[in-house]
Amino acid sequence: MIRIGFGYDVHRFADGHPLVLGGIRIPSERGLLGHSDADVLLHAICDALLGALALGDIGMHFPDTDPAWKDADSAKLLAGVVSIVAEKGFYVVNVDSTVVLERPRLRAHVDAMRGRIAEILGIDSSQVSVKATTSEGMGFVGTGEGAAAYATCLVASDSIGVSR
Repeated sequence: MIRIGFGYDVHRFADGHPLVLGGIRIPSERGLLGHSDADVLLHAICDALLGALALGDIGMHFPDTDPAWKDADSAKLLAGVVSIVAEKGFYVVNVDSTVVLERPRLRAHVDAMRGRIAEILGIDSSQVSVKATTSEGMGFVGTGEGAAAYATCLVASDSIGVSR
């Protein structure tokens, strides 16, 4: 069996926070604000994986009301989701994602993000796509108030015969 999931996340920028995207720190004067490290990209991937199996969203599994997840490394959240996916008899085939923010520019960091995401998912980086774009100055992303990310994931069960 194969399943496809879609995820979306958004966080606002704030002074005094590191910018973490795709599991890596990006040099920036401001970071994203959230209960965890606010990695919108990993959060969108979590939601896509959970959505593929109709298992809710990241907030259901790692609620922001639980102090255990305060300032959590989102890589650990994604690793937890990968474990949930595996417990259900599935594995990740590929991820396609897009980060939307005005600055900083991410082109120089895309390969590192792909590698880190692949490492967390236990797949090859050729199975992970990370794209970056701007909002052309429009909306909350365009004015620099925040960042957003979208992700689509394909998962398969061992019975489908898709090579890993």
